[in-house]
Amino acid sequence: MSSDDDSLARSAFRRGAKLASLPIGYAGRATLGLGKRLGGTPAETVNEQLQARAADQLFRVLGELKGGAMKVGQAMSLFESFLPDEVAAPYREKLSMLRDSAPPMPTSRVHAVLARELGPHWRDHFRSFESRPAAAASIGQVHRAVWSDGRTVAVKVQYPGADEALRSDLKQLGRLASIAGPLAGGMDVKAVAEEFAARIDEELDYNLEARSQQAFADAFADDPEFVVPNVLAHTQRVMVSDWIDGEPLTGIADRPDDERNTIGLKYVRFLFAGPSRVQMLHADPHPGNFKVLADGRLGVVDFGLVARLPDGLPYEIGRTLRIAMTGDDHAAVALLQQEGFLTREVDPQLVMDYLAPFVEPAAEEQFTFNRAWMQDIYRQANADSIAAREFGKAFNLPTDYLLIHRVWMGGIAVLSQLGITAGFRAVLDEFLPGFAVEPA
Repeated sequence: MSSDDDSLARSAFRRGAKLASLPIGYAGRATLGLGKRLGGTPAETVNEQLQARAADQLFRVLGELKGGAMKVGQAMSLFESFLPDEVAAPYREKLSMLRDSAPPMPTSRVHAVLARELGPHWRDHFRSFESRPAAAASIGQVHRAVWSDGRTVAVKVQYPGADEALRSDLKQLGRLASIAGPLAGGMDVKAVAEEFAARIDEELDYNLEARSQQAFADAFADDPEFVVPNVLAHTQRVMVSDWIDGEPLTGIADRPDDERNTIGLKYVRFLFAGPSRVQMLHADPHPGNFKVLADGRLGVVDFGLVARLPDGLPYEIGRTLRIAMTGDDHAAVALLQQEGFLTREVDPQLVMDYLAPFVEPAAEEQFTFNRAWMQDIYRQANADSIAAREFGKAFNLPTDYLLIHRVWMGGIAVLSQLGITAGFRAVLDEFLPGFAVEPA
């Protein structure tokens, strides 16, 4: 084993100890807070201080570990808009930083990976190579370079030991789910970890990612709305593709309403267009993967996680959504039971509460997504904790729908964070089979 392979602290004991420090640190701060309150410091001030320290520790530990720890942190950043502000606010800024960037790996390790994957004379492929990464994410980081033919390229380099780090982290996070809940704002950390674990091998193979990305690049070539970079070279742990300059999707929050809404609608259109044009769904909707180009087009990167849909999006999704829009809760329940989503009898109103974030935007020509709406949906679905638990026991998301559900919910979360008003219904009419046709 080379020294580089230890760069992610991949020992199960060492990485597990770091992850365990999250709930231990949280408990320690709670004890410290009690002492401060006894000493006369106002409880509100103490709670704010504790939450700020907890958020800082969450970012530091998950960012340093990268791997599965950072990936779960990025998922938490995507869905924080579901949670009440008093719960999510302390973590929002830190999780946003985790979503968009992370501490980079040392230059020497980057060069070692490139030498191993592209050969000892790897520099001959480039006219120049920037050692400082342009972006650092959960299992790899991206460097800007100039390819031998003069074009500017993005070089994606996988962290040494990323495979074992991912498996170790996801296993440990599942074990810590019950006590890590407070740090995640109540999010089901175990379910998130298990979903990522099922897709590890796909995300680790840059050869597979390169094929997926090129398929999208070919399908969207010369598209007036979207840009997907062409792939120039790839190995299992290094991928070189065209560089695209643009502002991250998160940066449009302060733009005028009309500009922001136009870009938000393009984001939705790309996610829904993929299954019909490429027979694949881009399955990582977090805004760091989408860039607004100077000419107004939307650039899309990171195709490590895709859902392969040879027949496009399932007809049953559109049909169920259309039926639910009529308010016929019993018909909606019957269809979900028929498709295997419900394993037992359940209160139809709970089903309608579950479908609300999909039905409400689809029922209007123009719909405004925002945090207040998402938080209201969350409160409504969890108002009766006993009933919510019973629904959880009855609900079963078939494997074929896991990534579709994640993308749909993640996309809604991003639209709500950005405060987008968009014609969501028109996108469903165009791209969702079974939706545009009224049910008999």
